Parts: sequence; C-alpha cells; structure tokens
Amino acid sequence: MNLPQYKQVYETLRKQISSGEYAAGDLLPSEHELSALYRVARPTVRKALDQLVTDGFIVKHQGKGSIVKGAPRGIGILSLTGTTSALGSPNLSTHIILKPELREWTEAFSFPVEPQEQRAGCIYFERLRLLNDMPVFFDITMLPNINLPRFVDYDLENCSLFDSLRRQYQIVVTGGTQQLFAIRADKRLQEYLNVRAGHPILQLNRKIETNRPGFHIYSQVFCATQRYGLIGTF
Repeated sequence: MNLPQYKQVYETLRKQISSGEYAAGDLLPSEHELSALYRVARPTVRKALDQLVTDGFIVKHQGKGSIVKGAPRGIGILSLTGTTSALGSPNLSTHIILKPELREWTEAFSFPVEPQEQRAGCIYFERLRLLNDMPVFFDITMLPNINLPRFVDYDLENCSLFDSLRRQYQIVVTGGTQQLFAIRADKRLQEYLNVRAGHPILQLNRKIETNRPGFHIYSQVFCATQRYGLIGTF
C-alpha cells in the first residue's frame, strides 16, 4: 500500500527520531529545507510535522522551529509505544504461535466488544515475544475485521503490530484501558515462558483505542519478567 507523501515524510522523521539520529533538544531542519530534501510541497511537510507533534515526538516553538522531544519512553507493555519500539527491535524477537484467523466473538478478555465490531467478526492470533532470546511475553490479540484487507495473509514474524497497523492501514493507537492480574503459570504458560509450575505471572487484559472510530485492539498479555521492570504511561 502506497502511503501519502506526508506519511512518507512522517515515517522517515519518526524513524530518525526513534533511532536517535535526532536527539531530544535537537532542532529539525526548517520546513523549507525539508521540502527541498524530500521534494515535496511545504504544506505536505507541515502536515507531517503536525502529526509528529500530535504523536509526541516534537514540539513547535515560535521563532525557533521544530524541537525534538525524543521517542516516547517506556518498557513496551505498559506504554503506547509498543514493545518493539520501546525495547528496540534488535533485542526483541517475535514468534507466531498461531497465525491470524477469522473467528466470531461477543467479548474480548472481559471487555465487551462494540456492536459493529461484533458483527464484523474477529481476527485472532497468538505471539511469543523474546528479549535477548529469553521468552518474556506471550500475547493473544483480537482485532475487529473492519477494513483490514489481506491482514490474515501478512507475515507478522518479528514485526511490530502497532507499526504495521500504522503503516499499512493508518491506524494509530491513541489510548486505552488495561486490567492487571497476578496469576500462576498453567501448563501452556510453563511451556511458552519456560517457567515452573505455579510460577507467578503478570496478566494484562487491554482494550486499546485508536484514531479510527469504533475500532479497538484487544489483547491479553502474560509476562514473566524477573530481569526486566515494566514501566510507562498509558
């Protein structure tokens, strides 16, 4: 899917900020310079910069220009950045346990789904996330099957779900609700997370809001994180 020009500029600048090429406090090139660099009109650049402001990557200062705030921080699972962005893709790998498939649904991990979501059906898949080759998260995700053409055919191995939804479908996470539970590992979690029977596990049920009205991301995440603290804002 071809992105609009402003989205292409946005994605490029976003990646440069996330990678540290532009650090917090740095001044981005002017609209005129960016327009010449990417060979697009200034309104296109302005729209890309406005999106970066909305997403918290930069602030605009009258008389100075666009100042970098830096990538949103947080150890993924408690943050809107997502685990891949927060931990860094070189350290985090994703293995697909169950590929995306279509299912019927009436609720998602204790959250009632919206009527239009229920009518459309659910795209269901399961993933195991490893940090430095150690299993840390097992997550189950449910998406409403609304305007997601060919999603079930995508290879999600070692991919960020939030980035894929943003790039392919212009779906951006804006907020959400999550419930936290302390449980003990059952046989499935023992196998996936490589822990003993009864090992304490953090369970998160999440209903994530997006910029698309009536479209939510539902997930259930099981965490075994003795070596890694979970922080972030939501």
